[in-house]
Amino acid sequence: MMKLWILVVLSALAVGASAQTCLCETMKWATCERDPCRCTILVGNNDKQVLNCTKLIPKCFLMKAEMYRAKKGMDTRTGGKPVESAFVDNDGIYDPVCENDGKFKAKQCNNTEECWCVNSAGVRRTDKGDKDIKCEELVETYWVRLQLKHKPVTGTVDETKLKAAIGDAMNKRYKNFDKSLVDKVEYDPDARLIVVDVKKPMNDRKVDLTNMAYYMEKDVKVLPLFLSQDKFEPTVGSQKLEMENILVYYVDEKAPTFTMKNLSGGIIAVIVVVVLAVVAGLLVLFFARRRQNQQYKQAQHREMDNL
Repeated sequence: MMKLWILVVLSALAVGASAQTCLCETMKWATCERDPCRCTILVGNNDKQVLNCTKLIPKCFLMKAEMYRAKKGMDTRTGGKPVESAFVDNDGIYDPVCENDGKFKAKQCNNTEECWCVNSAGVRRTDKGDKDIKCEELVETYWVRLQLKHKPVTGTVDETKLKAAIGDAMNKRYKNFDKSLVDKVEYDPDARLIVVDVKKPMNDRKVDLTNMAYYMEKDVKVLPLFLSQDKFEPTVGSQKLEMENILVYYVDEKAPTFTMKNLSGGIIAVIVVVVLAVVAGLLVLFFARRRQNQQYKQAQHREMDNL
């Protein structure tokens, strides 16, 4: 009888342990069922997306989940260019169309008649048009620049150890992210600004830099997407750096194709002011030279009269 009781207790403990291990570490909003363990997240009404919780969840799935949660009033989120072709995500989240593997469709419309082309990060890289807009390929983002600002610290930060610390923190936090992809780290101690360039070879389709960048944005700006609510905090020597702000620039294998017609009013106003200033300067220069030439001719005429 005692042996039977012990077996029952052990079986109950085993079931409890099995239930606890069926968790999605990379997505705090996931719902997991065991026997076998299967985790999903709602991306629409009764529309469940199956997740691979051993990796970072694709950004496209995350954005769909955020949009669904926002529509339902559920918890979601609160509120230097590396090269000329780099750009930031000024449009925010939308309800994207995803491939089965979690990649973005090259053309996105957000359930409207207005459409645009995106890169592999799901960020708009063309002007908006109608549904006839052609997006022939999903252009890959191969370079991400992370512009981070850390909170005030006591003492100084050892710049010589900063790159290694950033790489180690990314590797530990973002599912063994390859720290060798951290190409360059620059530091401005007065501004507490850290600029991190993360690059992969062009034509590489195995590594996705944008998932890591999206998770890091949430770690810094809002709340982590991970089940664990730890933050991204690189440790430099004995100094732990807690980030307070982040800006992400995307550099694609092909430059974006924005045109003047869709620039915001503020940017257009700045351009108009600059053009007017240049024109005004040229007019002033023209009249100044004209006046100078007239004075010279008058002086020359008076000299001839004397002769």
